[in-house]
Amino acid sequence: MSRLSHQFYTVEVGDTKFTILKRYQNLKPIGSGAQGIVCAAVDTLTQQNVAIKKLSRPFQNVTHAKRAYREFKLMKLVNHKNIIGLLNAFTPQKSLEEFQDVYLVMELMDANLCQVIQMDLDHERMSYLLYQMLCGIKHLHSAGIIHRDLKPSNIVVKSDCTLKILDFGLARTAGTTFMMTPYVVTRYYRAPEVILGMGYTENVDIWSVGCIMGEMIRGGVLFPGSDHIDQWNKIIEQLGTPSPQFMAKLQPTVRNYVENRPKYAGFPFEKLFPDLLFPSDSSEHNRLKASQARDLLSKMLVIDPQNRISVDDALIHPYINVWYDEAEVNAPAPGPYDHSVDEREHTVDQWKELIYQEVMEYENSHGNNGRPSSSSQASPASNSTEPNGTESLR
Repeated sequence: MSRLSHQFYTVEVGDTKFTILKRYQNLKPIGSGAQGIVCAAVDTLTQQNVAIKKLSRPFQNVTHAKRAYREFKLMKLVNHKNIIGLLNAFTPQKSLEEFQDVYLVMELMDANLCQVIQMDLDHERMSYLLYQMLCGIKHLHSAGIIHRDLKPSNIVVKSDCTLKILDFGLARTAGTTFMMTPYVVTRYYRAPEVILGMGYTENVDIWSVGCIMGEMIRGGVLFPGSDHIDQWNKIIEQLGTPSPQFMAKLQPTVRNYVENRPKYAGFPFEKLFPDLLFPSDSSEHNRLKASQARDLLSKMLVIDPQNRISVDDALIHPYINVWYDEAEVNAPAPGPYDHSVDEREHTVDQWKELIYQEVMEYENSHGNNGRPSSSSQASPASNSTEPNGTESLR
């Protein structure tokens, strides 16, 4: 094994120090968020372009520590072509006492969905991107992981139109009640049941896919609320006030507020998404049409989750099922995720120790050499399930 895989060096990236394995060279910042800074780099051992995420101060508080633990644990579990793969993980520190930094190495993609939404997508590309989102979500659900926070910035694509989900959403305990917390992060894509602090089921993620699809069609955010209350108003102004049966499921204080809002009839989907917003009907063998896309959208953007389309039914909808591949839709489930972790109350130091153990376990089992990109992580070769080969997003 090359000695490169065990030697570290430090480089300044913007105002952040990266202390990483020497095998990773040519670091360039490509993004930053609440969870950390991400750089593009070249892995000189595999000649692969990679993304390296430095978790930002994962031990500054319990919320950050719990999220860092969960993200790393889940990345080790999942293995699906539509979810970002973990290629390597390491810490430069040599003991729990010194332990400060966690670095996660992932595949490098070309763009996130925010950039793609600005393009004029035809029906083939749009339905193929949605199909892959649904496959990735189904895979997470098969491990009992409900995302709840899918948004364009968390979804990345390559120029050949392959798509991967980047993160694992909200920890189950990170729910928030309706009247709480001003906006810190984008909540435009969160389902009504999350905004209103209700219970939720797997099709909570379908709402987010519907918001993303609507944005691809309209070219702008569907429900750009400035806070929870404004968000809810934006939803009901377009889709209409929900039924009394839905209201009855709300907590009393929330129900009281929601019932006292002005009543809205909402608009038919033909009005919200008129034909002129859609690409022209597909002339390819798939014959995808605006009417099919609109039908799917109208089944996803349903306020009452009981009446919203399921992931399985969305995958066989005529607008999506042209790409249906049994091996992608029903890929082997990830290892089971221990959800009791999300409910556990630990101190920051206890979380720190748990994360350290996970990193050590990973380094020991992978010899700090990462794993070769498995076939399921590689971009699939151009075949009948990919629109127009590698040029398709350009």
